[in-house]
Amino acid sequence: MLYIAETGPGLSDTDVIALALREKRLLLTEDKDFGDLVFRRERAVPGVVLIRIGSETPIMKTARLAAAVERYGEGLWGRYTVIEEGRFRSRRLWNVT
Repeated sequence: MLYIAETGPGLSDTDVIALALREKRLLLTEDKDFGDLVFRRERAVPGVVLIRIGSETPIMKTARLAAAVERYGEGLWGRYTVIEEGRFRSRRLWNVT
């Protein structure tokens, strides 16, 4: 699975989305602002995975991300998926390229 991990402070959110789109990669992030860009501002992106688990639990983050990949696999493409400690939420993106 190819993804862009949004961790660097050097790119703006719109630049990160443009990079993910250009390279046809999923966007893996902890930044809720991407929901606004994708849904309200209608920015196209191949898929977004938002991790909503506190930074004090990195082992849980890794385990939940692995569980989401196992559960959804290629189905992460074209979706906005939220990973939380106790559940996953996934919503189809309508503006996908």
